[in-house]
Amino acid sequence: MADRDGSFVWFLAGLGIGAIAGVLYAPRSGAETRDALRARAEEGSEYMRNRARMAREQAAEWADKGRDVVSRQKDQFRSAYEAGRQAYQEATRPEDVPTPPKQ
Repeated sequence: MADRDGSFVWFLAGLGIGAIAGVLYAPRSGAETRDALRARAEEGSEYMRNRARMAREQAAEWADKGRDVVSRQKDQFRSAYEAGRQAYQEATRPEDVPTPPKQ
């Protein structure tokens, strides 16, 4: 357990040293850094809005294509159904065969 406590202390020490080094060697002031971060966040937000718009357009296009395919399949099924029904009716229709005369 003592080893884990020592590791945690060294972790905190390293974290503190890294934070101090980051502040000392920062290429910009705090305000400039915040402005740069804000600009990057706005760029990311705009990028995500564009990607979402493109995804919506793509989904709408796929939905339209799907509706077209379903409509064509429905029409083909309806035509096949009607052809089968008519063929059945023709096959089961009593033929007009003259009856032989009675003698």
